[in-house]
Amino acid sequence: MGAQWKHKGKSENAAAKGRIFGKLAKEIMVAAKGGADPESNSKLRLIIEQAKKASMPKETLDRAIKKGAGLLDDGAQFDTVVYEGFAPHRVPVIVECLTDNKNRTATNIRGIFRKGQLSAVAWDFKHLGVIEAVGPAGVDPENAAIEAGAQELEPADDGHTRFFTEPHDLDSVGKTLTAQGWKLVSSQLAWKAKNPVAVDADARAEVEAFLHELDEDDDVQNLFVGLA
Repeated sequence: MGAQWKHKGKSENAAAKGRIFGKLAKEIMVAAKGGADPESNSKLRLIIEQAKKASMPKETLDRAIKKGAGLLDDGAQFDTVVYEGFAPHRVPVIVECLTDNKNRTATNIRGIFRKGQLSAVAWDFKHLGVIEAVGPAGVDPENAAIEAGAQELEPADDGHTRFFTEPHDLDSVGKTLTAQGWKLVSSQLAWKAKNPVAVDADARAEVEAFLHELDEDDDVQNLFVGLA
């Protein structure tokens, strides 16, 4: 768990799906500011693919694109807000939020962090570009990483490969991988812990509960956690 945290076993009930769609819609709206055409907006194209995999209704997806591109009168303005601190047991965490109301977000996040501690922890993370991709049959991921200019790589779920880049190289590495025949699943800037903290089973359950509470907040988009 040294990189992005995702709640495992998330309920597939209507409320959970609604939260997932809400978070994806915000990302779509932000990406669509760069243009409503996914063919010329790679960031938007990747998020649309994620939304489709999550079974987001087409009407919801299309509306989010139009709102972000300013094609509707009720386009919302979202700001990125980042919080740093410790989960229980001194596990470092960086929380990225997208919000249309900073005061609401601050109140909610500070309330949750009463179970931890707000504090500067970014120094204990590396800011990287992260690309998750599926390669053509028989291709060596290590050779692909070298040719594309990625710094590191690691196996991901479902047979995918995760490539790490310098932040300013994220787009160029993604384009090179695509030209090599790789299918990009996601591409984003992220925080990777330098020194993940190991905890016992009881402590891990407490940390997981804290992270789950953060993840349930509608304004929280990404959690990056230094948990081994």
